[in-house]
Amino acid sequence: MNNKTIRKRNVKIAVLIGAVLWGGFMLGAHAGRYLNGKAAEAISGAKDIFGQPIRAATPLTDKEALAIRRTPVVAAIEKVSPAVVNINTEKIVQRSINPFGAFNDDNFDRLFDNFFNQFPTQSYKQQTLGSGVIIDPKGYILTNEHVIMRASKVMVTLPDETVAEARVIGGDPKFDLAILKIDVKKSLPAARTGDSDSLMIGETVIAIGNPYGLNHTVTTGVLSAIGRSIRTDQGKVFNDFLQTDASINPGNSGGPLVNLVGEVIGINTAIYEGANGIGFAIPINRAMRAVADLIRYGKIENVWSGLRAQELTQQIARKLGADGGGVLISDVFRDSPASRAGLKTGDVVVSIDSAKITNLEEFLNKSSGYLVGDTAEIEYIREGDHKKARLKMVALPVDRADELAKDLLGLTVSGIDRTQQARYNLYSTDGVVVTKVEKASPAAKIGVEPGDIIRQLGGREIKQMSDFRETMLMISAQESAFVVVQRGANLYYVRM
Repeated sequence: MNNKTIRKRNVKIAVLIGAVLWGGFMLGAHAGRYLNGKAAEAISGAKDIFGQPIRAATPLTDKEALAIRRTPVVAAIEKVSPAVVNINTEKIVQRSINPFGAFNDDNFDRLFDNFFNQFPTQSYKQQTLGSGVIIDPKGYILTNEHVIMRASKVMVTLPDETVAEARVIGGDPKFDLAILKIDVKKSLPAARTGDSDSLMIGETVIAIGNPYGLNHTVTTGVLSAIGRSIRTDQGKVFNDFLQTDASINPGNSGGPLVNLVGEVIGINTAIYEGANGIGFAIPINRAMRAVADLIRYGKIENVWSGLRAQELTQQIARKLGADGGGVLISDVFRDSPASRAGLKTGDVVVSIDSAKITNLEEFLNKSSGYLVGDTAEIEYIREGDHKKARLKMVALPVDRADELAKDLLGLTVSGIDRTQQARYNLYSTDGVVVTKVEKASPAAKIGVEPGDIIRQLGGREIKQMSDFRETMLMISAQESAFVVVQRGANLYYVRM
């Protein structure tokens, strides 16, 4: 190939490259006009690699773009957010004065509180943050009990920055629920509640609250589990919680857990300090059933099943065909929910509402989580056969407490008045005084006598007859209980 031929070939290649570059430039220019939203008609003369005219798509309007961006999550948040409030509480805390002021350390101060509480104390204010959700336009707000526990002042901030002082209508630490009431001169937006009994594992959920004081923070996740039982660092056990991977941190407590329809399905709680990427919430159906009690009584009514249970030994378990564990029903009281459900002494309870029961602690924790009117499905073993019963919980029948005290403990007691003080030469007006002890009863066997004062029963302080009766019914499900007895100026700790 001679030089002239080579030069002609190079010229052709250069022309071809130039044409390609020019075509690319022209297409880029048209594409730029398209991206700027100015090409509503066909690009004149431009064709694709198949020779078809290139046409520009019609650009989205602002309204159309907004419709795409408003996802179900956004829509749900817009529905519920107006009903989510910030709760700020003020507590008066008493603390021993630390004589070693140079050690400015909270852990050191707590050490002095625990071991040197004979030192003078000083009062100071402590503030806590939490969340809540408006459940009634009249100003009723549902939150966690631990958010307002021991608070001397509770302030509520609405989404429109309105601030109002709230009254505590009622609270119950066992269920960690509380009701507040604010009085403002306007109708308030109330959240719509959903059905927490129809939840699906894996469905998207949204937590709204004020973690670390950051108002109206939103986190999303999925519903990870239902029916969870958790034990807090303080030893409390909470049953039937919802579990989610949506972040729930201090300050979120009391805020709503929401589904994609914009319905409240749970009340978030941050009581499980060891959680990492795990959040818990109280199912809204359970919470709303408790609201009536909180408004009417200021607390949630305790339930009574009418049976007593004890630990199941391996020997008894093998004999009754309950090698998998459970608890033994040691007594069923007449005319009680347990007797009406067909349960009998000697039955072995192995599960409650599908939750396996292996020991007495699990049985008592699970049983204590029910509300008046709830029905529990009991699976039990009788003579080697597995059976089921439906146990409907009722309110504590206070009128039966005196009867149970006599039957179970062998005690007859009375409130302390001037007559009883003079008769028994009593040193205290708190508690209830023993007036009669049945022969060969548990009380007689440990030496309890008329004139002794019951100061504590089952770990609860007894100040008057109403305390004793309520506690007596609550411990009636247990095989035994610790009792603090005062005789003269001395206190004795005994088990009955």
